[in-house]
Amino acid sequence: MMELGLAAAAGEVAAPLTLLTILVGVFVGIIAGAIPGFTFTMALVLAFPFTFAMGPVQGLALMIGIYIGGLSGGLIAGILLGIPGTPSSVVTIYDGYPMAKAGEPARALGIGIASSVIGTLIGAAVLFLVGPIIGRFTLNFGPWEIFSLVLFALTLVAGLSGKHLVKGLIAACLGLLISTIGVAPAGQMRFNFDNPQLSGGLSAIPVLIGLFAVSQLLVNVEESRLDARPSSGASAPRIRVPYGQVLRDMWREKRNAVRSSMVGTFIGTLPAAGAESANFISYDRAKKAEKRDPENYGKGHPGGIVASETSNNAVAGGAFIPTITLGIPGDVAQAVMMGALILHGIAPGPGLFERQPVLVNSIYLSIVVAALCVLVVQTLLLPFLARVTLVPKAILVPCILLLTAVGSFAMNNRIFDIWVVVVFGIIGYLLVKLSVPLGPMILGLILGATLEEELLRALQLSDSLSTFVTRPISLTFLVLAVGSIGFSLYKVNRARKAPREAKASVTV
Repeated sequence: MMELGLAAAAGEVAAPLTLLTILVGVFVGIIAGAIPGFTFTMALVLAFPFTFAMGPVQGLALMIGIYIGGLSGGLIAGILLGIPGTPSSVVTIYDGYPMAKAGEPARALGIGIASSVIGTLIGAAVLFLVGPIIGRFTLNFGPWEIFSLVLFALTLVAGLSGKHLVKGLIAACLGLLISTIGVAPAGQMRFNFDNPQLSGGLSAIPVLIGLFAVSQLLVNVEESRLDARPSSGASAPRIRVPYGQVLRDMWREKRNAVRSSMVGTFIGTLPAAGAESANFISYDRAKKAEKRDPENYGKGHPGGIVASETSNNAVAGGAFIPTITLGIPGDVAQAVMMGALILHGIAPGPGLFERQPVLVNSIYLSIVVAALCVLVVQTLLLPFLARVTLVPKAILVPCILLLTAVGSFAMNNRIFDIWVVVVFGIIGYLLVKLSVPLGPMILGLILGATLEEELLRALQLSDSLSTFVTRPISLTFLVLAVGSIGFSLYKVNRARKAPREAKASVTV
């Protein structure tokens, strides 16, 4: 079945229109990642409405292109300006920016691009090999296991909010609450406040656009005061990649590249762990494993760029594993793509490999094609992309706001959705200012319906809550959920005690 699906998927992905869609997505993603303050997640959310006019394969191909391109695009601003284009590019600055200041920006960019491609391809290979195995295992999942798994995912994401554990749990509950607006599974209306526009619930698209795009724009405007000039006063350097030198650098760092890619892929499988975590872990491992000149890490060492960018991009392959096998988004970008699949009538999770083998294989192939497009686009258009990093926010912000209005209106052709964007943009901005993480809220919104439906199915089939703890897999996920909260509380408590203990030791 999967072999036939692979052949059919190859035909779908190789279609000229699909290839063009991936190429456009990669280009948009690279630009979104290259412009500080305009993340590729924002680009994914804005592209969401445009996938309705496409088939599932083409719509997903567009979003994969933006995703892969955005993960790689952040290195451009990081290396040239010392400003991370995306949060996952922070570690790239450690060695990329010093190398650029030392007169080798083209070499640093070349290493970053090559590392991005290698990391993406290794992540895709792991997805191709591991995904079907997990997919077959999840066929044994009933409503008890799925409910417990979703609950574990929500607690894990909230737990990864660091010292803001309680705020993460509150955000997850807010997302679950929003998902209950509209018609309940039993047929009664709830939380619509006699507004017919809310009878079908809140659409995920305007909520996502408001929470991520508009709220981030408001934060950017507040920070920059809409200065019409590039804040750094920098000018884009002339770029000509020294391919021979880059190949030699990559050959010397081949073990680092493979190790960091595997770390990134593994971190990607953990919901909400994120590319940022993979960056720091891989960088630390690379520095400790360096035998020749570890003291040069942080001063322009090629290994630092390789570790950061391979792990950063390998996260993509890993993040798809829980999304397509379990129906649990690996990160916010995956939540957006999962929402697109659901709106196309395709439910990610157990059984997807059997129901949609062509779609699953098209994901593998689209990632590979997107990686190759990243190599071509970034290599050929580096001079142009270097100038994109200097686009002033006074021009950028109004253009993005226009896209948010068009995108939210396009789905249902109603002004109400634009108001939803405005309201959730303000809510998102306030949550950011209060240090409330948005990731758990989005996950709660996306998975809320699944959590409720599987709970009702489980109770209808067994008429008892005890079944959740008598089934081994369900019990395992529930124990992990409790354990994730307990471990997070332990870390928070330990972090609070550390300053007091340090102060006490100094006093003694």
